[in-house]
Amino acid sequence: MNLPVCFLPDSFSRIKRGTLAVLLMSGTTPSRGFVPGAGVLGVLDPPSFADAADSLLESAERQQASGAAGLLLLADGTRYEGRLFGSEGIAQGELVFTTGMCGYQESLTDPSFAGQVLTFTWPLLGNYGILPGISESSGVHPRGVVCKQLMKTPDHRDSVGSVHEFLAAHGVPGIEGVDTRALTRRVREHGTVLCVFGPTECATEMKKILTEMTPPDADDLVASVTRADAVLLNPGAQDDDENPLPRLAALDCGIKHNILRELCRRFEVVWCPASMDFDTIVSEWHPDALFASNGPGDPAHPGDATSARESLAAAVRADMPVMGICLGHQLMGLAAGLHTYKLRYGHRGANQPVVDLQSGRVYITSQNHGFAVEDPNKGMLAPHPSGARSEVGENTLEADFEVRHINANDRTVEGLDLVGKPAFTIQFHPEACPGPHDASPLFDRFSEMVADYLVGDQRAVVKGGGR
Repeated sequence: MNLPVCFLPDSFSRIKRGTLAVLLMSGTTPSRGFVPGAGVLGVLDPPSFADAADSLLESAERQQASGAAGLLLLADGTRYEGRLFGSEGIAQGELVFTTGMCGYQESLTDPSFAGQVLTFTWPLLGNYGILPGISESSGVHPRGVVCKQLMKTPDHRDSVGSVHEFLAAHGVPGIEGVDTRALTRRVREHGTVLCVFGPTECATEMKKILTEMTPPDADDLVASVTRADAVLLNPGAQDDDENPLPRLAALDCGIKHNILRELCRRFEVVWCPASMDFDTIVSEWHPDALFASNGPGDPAHPGDATSARESLAAAVRADMPVMGICLGHQLMGLAAGLHTYKLRYGHRGANQPVVDLQSGRVYITSQNHGFAVEDPNKGMLAPHPSGARSEVGENTLEADFEVRHINANDRTVEGLDLVGKPAFTIQFHPEACPGPHDASPLFDRFSEMVADYLVGDQRAVVKGGGR
């Protein structure tokens, strides 16, 4: 009899994962790796990369969550008790929360959460387990995970493991049984704070760690998540008429897998390190357009984020089509001479309303950012109590700009158009997976902009003045 993984009797609980994989209710073999060029016309042998869920397909025995007493300490002196799961040890970082009711695997593997301890506001975590092929990177990026209730027996036909097993495989601690509603209300009131959690018996050690901690934004987080070298993802990519697709250089500041999938459907994509300068990109890869991705940390950090900003500005000055998402948007704002600043508690999760000031349309979006670009007229909206912000810079774009999108809740800037240039940015995530998908046509906007640019059509440039 073929039993679902989640209903296997105890005697089977120690069977190795390689055996369990063939027992998936769907009757399919779990997929491995990440192949963004797969299925693209003209691409015969696309390269493959690691997926974070691959670790659960290895033939290794699993351990149950310890359930040991744990303690979460905040820098403001607040403490919460809970039970430990995931990897053993102490976690420390900046405490943030996400409001999504699903998509926890995508959040856990989103590089933008690097340096942070992630709290899930939805009370149940892990209902459908971990699924192969849906991760947003090759690893788990939060330094720790906080939830109300952990589901230990996932209920999904294609699950290859639990959240506990997933975190343990990637060396990330978790704590459950925390009053996440009270925790979230505190963060909303007082702003994001540093925190530490671990075994209750390590309370003295954790207090000491907390007093010595520095904000993760001080680190070069982009450098910790970017690629080491450039690689062509879908060589020979063609459109439906078998014409070569334009070539796009994508700066990896912490790029999500689904962004690369979306780009590979529209371009021949070169996946580049954030530190790769514009002249090198052009001389070695000859792109038709440039893209800058999401990523973690302070956009004004002098490390790889600044390198990516300089490449963006150089591309704009060269009249090359440019698109930026999330951190890419913030880098463009800095290049335009605007402040970037830390938000009180950021925008993380689904169903964030964004207004297109040109059309009046409201997009329901997915977001994940802790910094914002100042409004050129209204300044810094919803700032963090610390007052953290960038220094005043000059406009290195040689172009004017206008605000195209704003957040309907707090009016913060969510998108810029560059006047007279084939370039725009958005703060939110059009590649959102599992959703919402309102903003996905913005990839098509960029694709059409590049196509117009290549044939010399002036529709490629933003006219300004809402036209």
